Amino acid sequence: MSSEKFSLNEYSTTLAPGTHWSLIVRRGVQMTITDLSGGANVGMLFYNPTLLSERFNAPDTLKCQHTFKMTRGHCLYSDMGRVFASITEDTFGWHDAVCGNSNAKDIESRWGGRNYQTHRNKWLQNGFDAFLVELGKYQLKKEDMSSNLNLFSEVSADAEGKLSLSRRSQARDKIVLRFEMDTLVIMHSCPHPLNADENYPRIPVQIDLKPADPVAADDYCMNSCDENRRGFKNNALYHLGMDS
Repeated sequence: MSSEKFSLNEYSTTLAPGTHWSLIVRRGVQMTITDLSGGANVGMLFYNPTLLSERFNAPDTLKCQHTFKMTRGHCLYSDMGRVFASITEDTFGWHDAVCGNSNAKDIESRWGGRNYQTHRNKWLQNGFDAFLVELGKYQLKKEDMSSNLNLFSEVSADAEGKLSLSRRSQARDKIVLRFEMDTLVIMHSCPHPLNADENYPRIPVQIDLKPADPVAADDYCMNSCDENRRGFKNNALYHLGMDS
């Protein structure tokens, strides 16, 4: 991490290429993630910090909103039917929740083997190990790793159903997540598992945190489908009495 900025109500930092980060993001906070130079991938996992067995459920998130991609208006669901976060803004328009994560063998087969002991900050980190480092800080293990979200990566299928990375974000593309409950956020800036670039991609992203506007009755995310209205009701029940 570098270029940190902090005030009483706002925080900003840069996630360097091939690195990882985690934070418990409180309900009512919005996180803006910006691709600083184009072609980024940001892997993300979400957990309930007070009930770590509750985690992001990618299949339910896609199924209940009848979508194959994530973009503005969509919500990120836990396996308890609650909404971790809503996507309130999105300039890219297509984020992957299907292809999973890169691992050490993927990285070595495409770009060769480099380890930190030999190459220091020029080594080639993979998404799986990046997640493991952050999960360990919360006494979580590889068995606790669920399907992840890949920001800024569009995938498409050919006639035989083979997936490929078909479009990448441009410089300054951004996505805004409004957190609807306290959420442990685990993230990395390692390559998408389908990335076929000639060189290991090294794209930094910026993370900005600040209070979100209150959810209004006509909120676009909450009202984008019946399931999201039910999800927000589940959240309301979960938070009942917490604000008194």
